[in-house]
Amino acid sequence: MGWLQKIFAGTPKVMPTSANDETFDALIAGSDLPIVIDFWSPTCGPCRTLEPVIIDLATTYQGKVLVVEVNTAQATAAARRFSVMATPTVVYLRGGREVERVVGFRGSLYHKEVIDTELLGDVEASEPTPAS
Repeated sequence: MGWLQKIFAGTPKVMPTSANDETFDALIAGSDLPIVIDFWSPTCGPCRTLEPVIIDLATTYQGKVLVVEVNTAQATAAARRFSVMATPTVVYLRGGREVERVVGFRGSLYHKEVIDTELLGDVEASEPTPAS
């Protein structure tokens, strides 16, 4: 590969981890990392628009955050468990509990801000300390 190709090729893309009803619980329970779950459906236009954003998140936060995609048509139990009523729905988990949820399309900057502050940021440091 020539040096121009190396410069312009960029970072190889990392695909989000796909989950279905059979793999979902083990995948979520087995992760020590914070988790971003993209609940999508095949007939959803905004879901297709969100797909490159989710791939970018998986690439940017590889090894720091587990990015999971769930096709609600194939994982109805997982969608029901998270009370997904519309797609796309993106759920953010830290320590196994939901810390944020967004329904509908939001751009990459929004998702990165949520990840940086809610999933990777020090939540305790941002909480006010009681006056002595």
